[in-house]
Amino acid sequence: MKTASVKLNAVAVISKNSKLKTAFDKDGLNYLEIGRYEFLKLSKIIDKFDISIVHLHHTKDIPTVVLAKILSQKKPKIVQTRHMHMTRFKSDFYHKFLYKNIDLMIAVSELTKNQLVKFIPENVRPKVLTSYIGVKKPRIISSDERENLRAKFELGSAFVVGIIGRIEEAKGQHIVLEACEILRKKGKNIKALVVGGAMDDEYLAGLKERYKDDKFVGFVNNPTDVMQICDFIVLATKKETFGLVLVEAMRCGVAVLGSNFGGPLEIIDDGKTGLLFESFSSEDLSKKLEVLMDDEKLRSNLAKNGKIKADAKFDEDRHLREIERILGGL
Repeated sequence: MKTASVKLNAVAVISKNSKLKTAFDKDGLNYLEIGRYEFLKLSKIIDKFDISIVHLHHTKDIPTVVLAKILSQKKPKIVQTRHMHMTRFKSDFYHKFLYKNIDLMIAVSELTKNQLVKFIPENVRPKVLTSYIGVKKPRIISSDERENLRAKFELGSAFVVGIIGRIEEAKGQHIVLEACEILRKKGKNIKALVVGGAMDDEYLAGLKERYKDDKFVGFVNNPTDVMQICDFIVLATKKETFGLVLVEAMRCGVAVLGSNFGGPLEIIDDGKTGLLFESFSSEDLSKKLEVLMDDEKLRSNLAKNGKIKADAKFDEDRHLREIERILGGL
């Protein structure tokens, strides 16, 4: 949202309690604040700034935006980018009312698009299309920086498997840790580097107690730097709609492994740009990791091919140009 508000010359409207405020303030960017349910205030903003399209992401904002549209004089078109799964039919009166007032839904993957088509009744379903999220070109760290970071996290000469993201059971940190433990029992010098803030403190405490050979570093401000000290990055989420961490790692030139469900299937060409493993199977993940540890050429080729694909298909500027074209066609 922050990048789009600048490059697409958009008016940014942020919830009063949004974490986006910190990011906007840090970069000195302008924005307007409203409460989540202040649809009347939003309708006045729409008319004041002559807004023709309202683009939102969070599903909980849909009622506010729809009511603001109805109350405004401008009657803008509504576009939602859908990031999350849709798992049940939206055929009740309330949801039909909301969706008939949306003009376009942009899915972040074909999986998400298919869910929207399945669960929203055809007679109220907005136009639905897919646009893959892009990420910025990362800063490539120097060899000295790499060594310093590895020393900071006490990684030594081990192969390092990174898993980056919110720490909770659904994200599968335990799958990665167990896979590394399986390999250590076979004599492999391997460590997991677990990066991210805890959404479930009890889950994290249990992991730290059980897997004492691995490293837990909490939230970091420079995730793409940390990715570059890893030999592999794993996305172990059981059911992922997209898999942004895979794209970021690929652009860093790091070999990736992803669970064989949902978004990773659309990012990874198995055996060419990364490896897929059976979702939530530490045993299968350990086998794939062992293959990569023992085959330096394969590891290098996956990293190289993954970077080529991600640079071409998942670039932030490309994504913004596509969004601009889509919105311009409404």
